[in-house]
Amino acid sequence: MTAWETFPHESDIGVRGRGATLAEAFAGAATAMTSVICDPALVEPKLAVSIDCTAPDRELLLTEWLNALVYEMATRRMLFARFDVRIDYRHLRAIAWGEPVGERHQAAVEVKGATFCELKVAQDEGGWIAQCVIDV
Repeated sequence: MTAWETFPHESDIGVRGRGATLAEAFAGAATAMTSVICDPALVEPKLAVSIDCTAPDRELLLTEWLNALVYEMATRRMLFARFDVRIDYRHLRAIAWGEPVGERHQAAVEVKGATFCELKVAQDEGGWIAQCVIDV
């Protein structure tokens, strides 16, 4: 079960994903990031984009993942709301599904990138959590 939420942080916004697996938590963090821009339920999974990231640890892998999504959103002018994430410790492969940005999305803000602020990737009794603050 993938869950996501945002949390307040001064002038920026925190994103948090939770899941039974690390991959689910990363997918939840990505959905939370989309929710900062628009309601993820409004984004139809029309087009698939492959994303591949590598980092020295899980925390940096989370920021690489979210920043790769920001790059794809900016260069393709798309929003994503469905994610199939596979993680092998330092390597992430994912497919993000979404569609071009349109008027019905009513985009609220532009996400500039994931930061190291409040960066956390950990496992607890409830599963995995993946969070950081995003610059908007």
